[in-house]
Amino acid sequence: MSSSTQAPLIVQESDIKALLPKLDVLAAMRSLFISLAADHAIQLPQQLVEFPNGQGDFINYLGVMSQEQVYGIKTSPYIKTEGKPLVTAWTMLMSMETGAPLLLADAGLLTTLRTAATTALAIDSLAPKGSKRLAVIGSGPIALAHIEFVKGLREWEKISIHSLEIPTLSDKQHEAIMAIDPRIALCELQSQAVSNADVVMLCTSSPQPVLQTEILGQPTLITSISTNAYRAHEIAPQELSKMDVYCDYRHTTPLAAGEMVIATERQWWSTESLAGDLAELSNGTAPLPAYDRHVFFRSIGLGLEDVAISLEVYKALAQG
Repeated sequence: MSSSTQAPLIVQESDIKALLPKLDVLAAMRSLFISLAADHAIQLPQQLVEFPNGQGDFINYLGVMSQEQVYGIKTSPYIKTEGKPLVTAWTMLMSMETGAPLLLADAGLLTTLRTAATTALAIDSLAPKGSKRLAVIGSGPIALAHIEFVKGLREWEKISIHSLEIPTLSDKQHEAIMAIDPRIALCELQSQAVSNADVVMLCTSSPQPVLQTEILGQPTLITSISTNAYRAHEIAPQELSKMDVYCDYRHTTPLAAGEMVIATERQWWSTESLAGDLAELSNGTAPLPAYDRHVFFRSIGLGLEDVAISLEVYKALAQG
């Protein structure tokens, strides 16, 4: 893909919000994993670089989409401050034809969208067709985006949300959440939210486990995104050996996902036990779970996802 302009397009979050009706994020994510399975795309491991003197770090996410003739990099710093750490993200989309930058995009909202869409792909592939109960741990923007992407994937009878923030939600926040779908129920107790759930989506920024699997009433699909804190994990690492484990990309995710790294180091689990990834699920080479035990899907966020969604933005802008 070549650029008709000399300078890259610079896109702020407000621009992306205006383009949302033109973006088919789920289709873009589905297409990239099909391309990855067909060796038309390259996904490299995340690159973590620490700042001197414990000031924070940044992670680079890289990917190449050869059929589209683009590559890209998202860089996301984690900057320590006296208060809450500062986390931003920017993606640069590059042309493989000209070597010139096409787009520089504020990747905050884009990251939320591609993360939720990737989880949705996993749920569409892995959740039993007759799934009725969906539970969500977390009530922030990422959790709500997840609900938007998965609410139509199954005939859910109930969508339960639990988070530590629920008791402190303002009336406006409460109304905004309930407006997403009439099947939503807010639960102050986690046990109430996840009881007999078919699918539990973990959508938090916690670096420590947020779900005790023993309170689940039946074999359940659990999805996790976690955060970029060091070795962050939303389930206990020792739980992996008791589950059928899938991930977004088997060649990179086990190197960065906190629970996988810890479980491998302590010999509680091996990457050889991975049942499959989204590329393999896209072409039917990964076995589907029998649901005789819990199923776990782990996403760390791939550079290819950032490239694919940035390309969607670029195409939308080109259409005018």
